[in-house]
Amino acid sequence: MWSVSVCIAATLVLAVASWLYRWQHPTCNGNLPPGSMGWPLLGETIKFFAPNPTWDTPPFVKERMKRYGSIFKTSLVGRPVIVSTDADLNYMIFQQEGQLFQSWYPDSFTEVFGRQNVGSLHGYMYKYLKNMVLYLFGPESLKKMLNEVEHVAARNLEKWAGLESVELKEATANMIFDLTAKKLISYDPKKSSENLRESFVAFIQGLISFPLDIPGTAYHKCLQGRKKAMTMLKNMLQERRANPRKVKTDFFDYVLEELDRGDTILTEAIALDLMFVLLFASFETTSLALTVAVKLLRDNPRVLQELTEEHDNILRNRENKESGLAWKEYKSMTFTFQLINETVRLANIVPGVFRKALKDIKFKGYTIPAGWAVMVCPPSIHLNPDNYKNPLEFNPSRWEKMDQKGASKNFMAFGGGMRFCVGTDFTKVQMAVFLHCLVTKYRWKTVKGGDIVRTPGLQFPNGLHVQMTKKDKQNQDPTSKN
Repeated sequence: MWSVSVCIAATLVLAVASWLYRWQHPTCNGNLPPGSMGWPLLGETIKFFAPNPTWDTPPFVKERMKRYGSIFKTSLVGRPVIVSTDADLNYMIFQQEGQLFQSWYPDSFTEVFGRQNVGSLHGYMYKYLKNMVLYLFGPESLKKMLNEVEHVAARNLEKWAGLESVELKEATANMIFDLTAKKLISYDPKKSSENLRESFVAFIQGLISFPLDIPGTAYHKCLQGRKKAMTMLKNMLQERRANPRKVKTDFFDYVLEELDRGDTILTEAIALDLMFVLLFASFETTSLALTVAVKLLRDNPRVLQELTEEHDNILRNRENKESGLAWKEYKSMTFTFQLINETVRLANIVPGVFRKALKDIKFKGYTIPAGWAVMVCPPSIHLNPDNYKNPLEFNPSRWEKMDQKGASKNFMAFGGGMRFCVGTDFTKVQMAVFLHCLVTKYRWKTVKGGDIVRTPGLQFPNGLHVQMTKKDKQNQDPTSKN
């Protein structure tokens, strides 16, 4: 009996040891990149989510780049992952969408964004949804929206100037959310019995957190926030269907028209997930970018002065002084667009872009196995001194001789390839118009906060509290310290 127990125990030990060895030393039909798989199942997830209070490349990535090179393997949230900080591989990943790679996100992301969300769909369905989104965020729609964006920014700035201080991240998020929700679903927070924005606040707080679905954790609150928001959106959809409008006034009407077509490939589940993602993506990343821009402008008076001069010139050269921004004036904001690019380059709001290999892929002597996840790491490119001189310096003028229009091997703040962010133009319109209204009529000073932390997503843990005052005609110095 004793000998049988010993044999069973020995077999179990050998099985566990074999499993641990296979975990630490995965194999493929070729040469895997170097790296560590970390602890079984957990991998290196805890280190990946460790806080980083700097603008620099996350220590998790930076340390492994020094140790293993520009391409390395790891394991995150239970999945083997190839991390790419190689500009050539990143470019190939974006360009070979649907051929060698396809969009993929960890199960924890899919849970919070929905299994039918636009980021998880491929091929014709993705292109179909992309064209739907361009109906709202395309250039022609933005031209018509320009004056409304300016009016919203001006109205909110005037309101904030009457307060002792305003927490800028939250304030701009509310501003952009209300505008976007109006365009998408005609949502009016003053008339609604439920606060849709509150559900998104809970969602955001746990979005990029350790994926532990236990009551009390940030991730659990995130899932609950999504559930509540989706219930509200579904109720709105059903109410709109029960009381259809004769004239289309928002994106919801357009979606309903598509759903009612006999030959449509759109489903209610896909439509609701699309609305959810659009609401989130349109305000959260833009409000973060605006908060970063305002902080950096305050810390760099010369940049603020050059930006102010550009916008003062727009007002000075305007024939009708009472008219709002014209599309031609918006397109003339050369330095503003340089500043936006520099802000998103330094902010790296999206710390990683995930794809999945569709087949074994050979690259620079390494093999990326079929089925493995691949994480493109934008910070490693945007903060590489070989690509940008003094990369941690805020210097919008560096973009004078650089491509500003889209993605490149060295700039991927808005993604790349066929999944280049369709909301990029909408983001730039909102940022440029807000900055125009801000620097031409207001000055501000930091009251408290302004520190950043990455976990790995960018956050302002103590907010950015600023005091705004309206400029008078006798005192137009944008660098005044008040």
